[in-house]
Amino acid sequence: MKFSIITISYNPGPLIEDSIRSVLSQDYRNIEYIIIDGGSTDGTVDVIKSYHAGISKFISEPDNGLFDALNKGIGLATGDVVGLVHADDLYADSSVLSCIAKTFETSRADAVYGDLVYVRRDNTDTIIRYWESGTFSPGRLKFGWMPPHTALYIRRDVYEKARLANGEYFDTSFRIASDYDFMMRILVKLKIYPAYVPRVFVKMRVGGASNRNISSLFWKSREDYRAIRRNRIGGFYTLLAKNFRKLPQFFGRKQVTAES
Repeated sequence: MKFSIITISYNPGPLIEDSIRSVLSQDYRNIEYIIIDGGSTDGTVDVIKSYHAGISKFISEPDNGLFDALNKGIGLATGDVVGLVHADDLYADSSVLSCIAKTFETSRADAVYGDLVYVRRDNTDTIIRYWESGTFSPGRLKFGWMPPHTALYIRRDVYEKARLANGEYFDTSFRIASDYDFMMRILVKLKIYPAYVPRVFVKMRVGGASNRNISSLFWKSREDYRAIRRNRIGGFYTLLAKNFRKLPQFFGRKQVTAES
Protein backbone atom coordinates (compact mmCIF):
# COMPACT_ATOMS: atom_id res chain seq x y z
CA MET A 1 0.00 0.00 0.00
CA LYS A 2 1.36 3.38 -1.04
CA PHE A 3 0.58 6.53 0.97
CA SER A 4 0.45 10.02 -0.53
CA ILE A 5 1.14 12.44 2.32
CA ILE A 6 0.40 16.10 1.58
CA THR A 7 1.71 19.12 3.45
CA ILE A 8 0.49 22.59 2.53
CA SER A 9 2.24 25.71 3.73
CA TYR A 10 2.31 29.48 3.58
CA ASN A 11 4.89 31.29 5.71
CA PRO A 12 4.85 28.80 8.61
CA GLY A 13 8.44 29.67 9.52
CA PRO A 14 10.61 27.08 11.25
CA LEU A 15 7.59 25.02 12.35
CA ILE A 16 7.47 23.24 9.01
CA GLU A 17 10.74 21.48 9.77
CA ASP A 18 9.05 19.54 12.59
CA SER A 19 6.30 18.49 10.19
CA ILE A 20 8.72 17.35 7.51
CA ARG A 21 10.83 15.41 9.99
CA SER A 22 7.79 13.68 11.44
CA VAL A 23 6.83 12.44 7.96
CA LEU A 24 10.33 11.35 6.99
CA SER A 25 10.84 9.55 10.31
CA GLN A 26 7.87 7.21 9.82
CA ASP A 27 8.88 3.56 9.94
CA TYR A 28 6.50 2.83 7.04
CA ARG A 29 8.55 3.51 3.93
CA ASN A 30 6.19 3.39 0.93
CA ILE A 31 5.40 7.10 1.04
CA GLU A 32 4.97 9.70 -1.68
CA TYR A 33 5.53 13.03 0.06
CA ILE A 34 4.01 16.11 -1.60
CA ILE A 35 4.47 19.69 -0.39
CA ILE A 36 2.36 22.52 -1.80
CA ASP A 37 3.60 25.97 -0.75
CA GLY A 38 1.68 29.15 -1.44
CA GLY A 39 4.75 31.22 -2.32
CA SER A 40 6.24 31.69 1.14
CA THR A 41 8.67 34.55 1.66
CA ASP A 42 9.90 33.75 5.19
CA GLY A 43 12.56 31.16 4.44
CA THR A 44 10.12 28.24 4.33
CA VAL A 45 11.15 27.31 0.78
CA ASP A 46 14.80 27.03 1.81
CA VAL A 47 13.84 24.70 4.68
CA ILE A 48 11.78 22.53 2.33
CA LYS A 49 14.57 22.36 -0.25
CA SER A 50 17.01 21.20 2.42
CA TYR A 51 14.94 17.99 2.65
CA HIS A 52 14.59 17.51 -1.11
CA ALA A 53 15.85 13.93 -1.00
CA GLY A 54 12.76 12.82 0.95
CA ILE A 55 10.21 14.92 -0.93
CA SER A 56 8.57 13.45 -4.03
CA LYS A 57 6.85 16.56 -5.40
CA PHE A 58 7.18 20.22 -4.43
CA ILE A 59 5.39 23.28 -5.76
CA SER A 60 5.79 26.86 -4.50
CA GLU A 61 3.48 29.36 -6.17
CA PRO A 62 0.64 31.70 -5.21
CA ASP A 63 -2.69 29.99 -4.62
CA ASN A 64 -6.23 30.86 -3.56
CA GLY A 65 -5.95 29.61 -0.01
CA LEU A 66 -5.90 26.42 2.02
CA PHE A 67 -8.38 24.37 0.02
CA ASP A 68 -7.04 25.42 -3.37
CA ALA A 69 -3.64 24.14 -2.20
CA LEU A 70 -5.18 20.87 -1.00
CA ASN A 71 -6.89 20.41 -4.36
CA LYS A 72 -3.51 20.82 -6.07
CA GLY A 73 -1.87 18.31 -3.77
CA ILE A 74 -4.55 15.65 -4.15
CA GLY A 75 -4.49 16.14 -7.92
CA LEU A 76 -0.79 15.20 -7.86
CA ALA A 77 -1.24 12.20 -5.57
CA THR A 78 -0.68 8.71 -6.99
CA GLY A 79 -0.88 6.67 -3.77
CA ASP A 80 -3.55 4.21 -2.73
CA VAL A 81 -4.33 6.30 0.36
CA VAL A 82 -4.13 10.08 0.91
CA GLY A 83 -3.32 11.73 4.25
CA LEU A 84 -2.60 15.29 5.34
CA VAL A 85 0.06 16.75 7.62
CA HIS A 86 -0.25 20.53 7.71
CA ALA A 87 2.82 22.73 8.10
CA ASP A 88 2.35 23.29 11.83
CA ASP A 89 1.25 19.72 12.66
CA LEU A 90 3.24 16.54 13.25
CA TYR A 91 2.72 12.85 13.80
CA ALA A 92 2.36 11.65 17.37
CA ASP A 93 5.05 9.01 16.85
CA SER A 94 6.99 7.18 14.12
CA SER A 95 4.60 4.21 13.81
CA VAL A 96 1.40 6.05 12.86
CA LEU A 97 1.43 5.14 9.16
CA SER A 98 2.30 1.50 9.92
CA CYS A 99 -0.73 1.33 12.19
CA ILE A 100 -2.98 2.90 9.56
CA ALA A 101 -1.71 0.57 6.82
CA LYS A 102 -2.35 -2.49 8.98
CA THR A 103 -5.89 -1.27 9.72
CA PHE A 104 -6.63 -0.79 6.02
CA GLU A 105 -5.37 -4.28 5.27
CA THR A 106 -7.35 -6.01 8.02
CA SER A 107 -10.58 -4.01 7.82
CA ARG A 108 -10.88 -3.31 4.07
CA ALA A 109 -12.21 0.12 5.08
CA ASP A 110 -12.63 3.07 2.72
CA ALA A 111 -10.99 5.32 5.31
CA VAL A 112 -9.16 5.05 8.62
CA TYR A 113 -9.21 7.70 11.34
CA GLY A 114 -7.86 8.14 14.83
CA ASP A 115 -7.57 10.74 17.58
CA LEU A 116 -5.89 14.14 17.62
CA VAL A 117 -4.46 16.39 20.30
CA TYR A 118 -4.09 20.16 20.26
CA VAL A 119 -0.76 21.24 21.69
CA ARG A 120 1.03 24.47 22.51
CA ARG A 121 2.80 26.10 19.59
CA ASP A 122 6.03 26.44 21.58
CA ASN A 123 5.88 23.02 23.29
CA THR A 124 4.24 20.12 21.47
CA ASP A 125 4.45 17.95 24.59
CA THR A 126 1.91 20.18 26.36
CA ILE A 127 -1.60 19.01 25.50
CA ILE A 128 -4.39 21.59 25.60
CA ARG A 129 -7.22 19.56 24.12
CA TYR A 130 -7.69 15.84 23.45
CA TRP A 131 -10.01 15.01 20.55
CA GLU A 132 -11.09 11.41 21.11
CA SER A 133 -12.99 10.64 17.95
CA GLY A 134 -14.98 7.54 18.89
CA THR A 135 -16.64 5.03 16.60
CA PHE A 136 -18.63 6.31 13.64
CA SER A 137 -22.33 5.74 13.11
CA PRO A 138 -24.49 7.73 10.64
CA GLY A 139 -26.85 8.91 13.39
CA ARG A 140 -24.04 10.72 15.20
CA LEU A 141 -23.64 13.20 12.33
CA LYS A 142 -26.86 14.98 13.31
CA PHE A 143 -25.38 15.60 16.74
CA GLY A 144 -22.25 17.31 15.49
CA TRP A 145 -19.91 14.33 15.28
CA MET A 146 -17.04 14.46 12.82
CA PRO A 147 -13.57 12.90 12.65
CA PRO A 148 -10.51 15.17 12.86
CA HIS A 149 -9.62 15.85 9.25
CA THR A 150 -5.86 15.57 9.65
CA ALA A 151 -6.31 12.24 11.44
CA LEU A 152 -8.42 10.87 8.58
CA TYR A 153 -6.80 8.74 5.85
CA ILE A 154 -8.90 8.12 2.76
CA ARG A 155 -8.47 5.86 -0.24
CA ARG A 156 -7.68 7.95 -3.30
CA ASP A 157 -10.55 6.47 -5.31
CA VAL A 158 -12.95 7.94 -2.72
CA TYR A 159 -11.53 11.39 -3.47
CA GLU A 160 -12.17 10.80 -7.16
CA LYS A 161 -15.77 9.75 -6.53
CA ALA A 162 -16.31 12.83 -4.34
CA ARG A 163 -15.26 15.39 -6.94
CA LEU A 164 -17.63 18.29 -7.46
CA ALA A 165 -19.04 19.23 -10.86
CA ASN A 166 -16.22 21.76 -11.35
CA GLY A 167 -13.60 19.09 -10.67
CA GLU A 168 -12.67 20.28 -7.18
CA TYR A 169 -12.23 17.87 -4.29
CA PHE A 170 -12.71 20.62 -1.72
CA ASP A 171 -15.18 23.41 -2.44
CA THR A 172 -13.07 26.58 -2.48
CA SER A 173 -16.12 28.78 -1.90
CA PHE A 174 -15.62 27.81 1.76
CA ARG A 175 -12.85 29.72 3.54
CA ILE A 176 -12.57 27.49 6.62
CA ALA A 177 -15.10 24.64 6.65
CA SER A 178 -14.59 22.98 3.28
CA ASP A 179 -13.06 19.98 5.05
CA TYR A 180 -16.25 19.56 7.11
CA ASP A 181 -18.33 19.83 3.94
CA PHE A 182 -16.13 17.24 2.22
CA MET A 183 -16.32 14.78 5.12
CA MET A 184 -20.08 15.06 5.30
CA ARG A 185 -20.23 14.50 1.55
CA ILE A 186 -18.30 11.23 1.64
CA LEU A 187 -19.99 9.97 4.80
CA VAL A 188 -23.56 10.88 3.81
CA LYS A 189 -23.68 10.77 0.02
CA LEU A 190 -21.03 8.16 -0.72
CA LYS A 191 -21.74 6.22 2.49
CA ILE A 192 -18.13 5.16 2.89
CA TYR A 193 -17.04 2.79 5.66
CA PRO A 194 -14.48 4.42 7.98
CA ALA A 195 -12.56 2.33 10.53
CA TYR A 196 -11.64 3.91 13.88
CA VAL A 197 -8.30 3.36 15.63
CA PRO A 198 -8.37 4.55 19.28
CA ARG A 199 -4.93 6.15 19.38
CA VAL A 200 -3.51 9.58 18.68
CA PHE A 201 -2.32 10.07 15.11
CA VAL A 202 -1.57 13.80 15.05
CA LYS A 203 -0.42 16.67 17.22
CA MET A 204 -1.92 19.96 16.03
CA ARG A 205 -0.54 23.26 17.25
CA VAL A 206 -3.18 25.72 18.41
CA GLY A 207 -3.64 28.84 16.31
CA GLY A 208 -4.72 27.28 13.00
CA ALA A 209 -7.16 28.80 10.52
CA SER A 210 -10.24 27.49 12.35
CA ASN A 211 -9.19 28.35 15.92
CA ARG A 212 -6.99 31.43 15.57
CA ASN A 213 -9.37 34.01 17.07
CA ILE A 214 -13.02 34.93 17.71
CA SER A 215 -13.48 36.12 14.14
CA SER A 216 -12.28 32.77 12.77
CA LEU A 217 -14.66 30.90 15.08
CA PHE A 218 -17.56 33.09 13.92
CA TRP A 219 -16.84 32.47 10.24
CA LYS A 220 -16.29 28.79 10.86
CA SER A 221 -19.69 28.49 12.56
CA ARG A 222 -21.38 30.21 9.62
CA GLU A 223 -19.69 27.89 7.16
CA ASP A 224 -20.34 24.82 9.32
CA TYR A 225 -24.06 25.63 9.26
CA ARG A 226 -23.94 26.04 5.48
CA ALA A 227 -22.30 22.59 5.17
CA ILE A 228 -24.88 21.07 7.52
CA ARG A 229 -27.79 22.36 5.48
CA ARG A 230 -26.12 21.58 2.16
CA ASN A 231 -25.59 17.95 3.10
CA ARG A 232 -28.97 17.66 4.84
CA ILE A 233 -27.60 16.23 8.06
CA GLY A 234 -29.54 18.36 10.52
CA GLY A 235 -30.16 21.96 11.48
CA PHE A 236 -29.13 24.61 13.97
CA TYR A 237 -29.14 22.05 16.77
CA THR A 238 -26.43 20.16 14.86
CA LEU A 239 -24.24 23.27 14.86
CA LEU A 240 -24.79 23.79 18.58
CA ALA A 241 -24.03 20.15 19.32
CA LYS A 242 -20.89 20.30 17.17
CA ASN A 243 -19.54 23.20 19.21
CA PHE A 244 -20.58 21.83 22.61
CA ARG A 245 -18.92 18.50 21.82
CA LYS A 246 -15.58 20.26 22.12
CA LEU A 247 -15.95 21.13 25.81
CA PRO A 248 -15.08 17.68 27.24
CA GLN A 249 -11.97 17.64 25.06
CA PHE A 250 -10.37 20.24 27.34
CA PHE A 251 -10.74 17.96 30.36
CA GLY A 252 -9.77 14.60 28.83
CA ARG A 253 -6.53 12.66 28.85
CA LYS A 254 -3.35 14.71 29.12
CA GLN A 255 -0.80 12.16 27.97
CA VAL A 256 -0.07 10.61 24.62
CA THR A 257 1.85 7.40 24.10
CA ALA A 258 2.47 5.26 21.04
CA GLU A 259 -0.28 2.92 22.26
CA SER A 260 -2.85 5.63 23.07
